[in-house]
Amino acid sequence: MSSGFFRNCMIAFALALAPAAAAQQATPDDGPDKRALETVHFASLDGKTNLTAYLGRHPGDAPRPAVVLMHGCSGLLNAQGRILPIYRAWMRALFASGYDVLTVDSAASRGFGQTCTAGPNRITMWRDRPKDAYAALGYLQAQPQIAADRIALMGWSQGGGVVLLSINDKSIGRPPALKQDFNVAVAFYPGACSDRLQSKPWTQVEPQGWTTPVPLLVLFGAADNWTPLAPCEAFLDAAKTRGNPVELKVYPNAGHAFDAPNLPRTELPAYREGNGPVPVIGSDAEARADAFPRVLEFLKLHLQSN
Repeated sequence: MSSGFFRNCMIAFALALAPAAAAQQATPDDGPDKRALETVHFASLDGKTNLTAYLGRHPGDAPRPAVVLMHGCSGLLNAQGRILPIYRAWMRALFASGYDVLTVDSAASRGFGQTCTAGPNRITMWRDRPKDAYAALGYLQAQPQIAADRIALMGWSQGGGVVLLSINDKSIGRPPALKQDFNVAVAFYPGACSDRLQSKPWTQVEPQGWTTPVPLLVLFGAADNWTPLAPCEAFLDAAKTRGNPVELKVYPNAGHAFDAPNLPRTELPAYREGNGPVPVIGSDAEARADAFPRVLEFLKLHLQSN
């Protein structure tokens, strides 16, 4: 591994600490098929944020399934305006599998950079991003080339926690008049994945009452020292015992961001909280090789045409 590559990876995550410009756009080579993404805008259901998102759209008018992507706390774009590699990889894999892909920039749309460290911006993101998810669903359902009843939600880390906050039956983001919910959801190493953080006062859910009708696949690395597995596993096991359609896949040797392409083991001391461990991210080839086909098969199962 070249020192230049490692340095570039470190710079990409370090630059996420700097405030992001709300007007920043993805660059043309971020397109799912190496063409320019279509930049779209729509209102969050928080009532105050005009969201920027990037839509990979197939040609033609035939309604097709779609996937909404929710980034982690480092944000979606680096300082050069490029979508981070982990999201580009999934956008391209999903697009190649026949899905239109809508990637929502919840951070830069609010003028935020990273929201990994404690503070009011992070609180805002946890409170309002479920409203971004459902705004994205509404946007897609209004597009004639999208199959309104075949839309998935996917998220990573903070975005994975947003998935859990969004799809439960007392969601803090779902509009009351919604006719068709997300069909299926996927969360990678989700934050806030515990009974404590998915219950009152953080949400409208009673303790031990998190319930979802949406099939959910969660993928986690047992060696993740940033988002710990144990509370999430206990939370999901309890939810499954109560009859919820949830699945958990654990990769024994993988850590945070295991599905990122070619990311060396990287420590992020700026994201350390209190006396906790320094978060570590990095690819895991074995876990990544399993995760891509596993997720695509899960989506196919629930989004295939009737």
